Amino acid sequence: MATPVPDCPEHFCSPSPKTRFLPNWTSSFLKPGSTFEGTQQSGHQTYNVQVELQHVDMAESFLCGYLHIQDLTDDHPTLTTYFEGEIIGTKYGFHTKHAEWGCNEKVDMQHWGRFPAWRPLSKEARRPDFSYKDFAQREHIFMRWKEYFLVPDHRIPVLRGASFDGFYYICFNQVSGSISGIYFHAKTEKFQQLELKHVEDHGCTPAFEFK
Repeated sequence: MATPVPDCPEHFCSPSPKTRFLPNWTSSFLKPGSTFEGTQQSGHQTYNVQVELQHVDMAESFLCGYLHIQDLTDDHPTLTTYFEGEIIGTKYGFHTKHAEWGCNEKVDMQHWGRFPAWRPLSKEARRPDFSYKDFAQREHIFMRWKEYFLVPDHRIPVLRGASFDGFYYICFNQVSGSISGIYFHAKTEKFQQLELKHVEDHGCTPAFEFK
């Protein structure tokens, strides 16, 4: 069921002026079926990456999909993992609430701080009770993406030369459809950079203009 939100642009309004709804997705970029391609930089190595979104639910601040990475290990030319995303807003804050992911408040602020779009929010976002309101109508959407298992064989817990125990801090630009991410895992190289661009799908869903 759609969730009412205050003061949203006319793109998101119902026919009744007093009832406004949060859509399941926000633009022709952030929707089920969207594909993004780019690279992940780790030290002197660069790996080709493709992300496919399978489900997007803005009302639940949730999305999921598949992440494909090329040539990460000799034994597996292409690795595919299933991931789930927490969209930062009124349900999830900038402070990661998963102790098992191995991060803390300092790590969160270090990683979010590497996104220029986050810096104007930095003072408020440090508050534990900060709520990122109207997040679906903003130019930049922030997320955490957590890989959970390999596809198609989810029973494989560990691969030599690869790990999916960490997670990504994500900044998504709704205007350009670009994604910037930073991978975090306590036992791997710091600040691995993910850069992705939307792959044109000639869909008919309109992109929204932000002013």
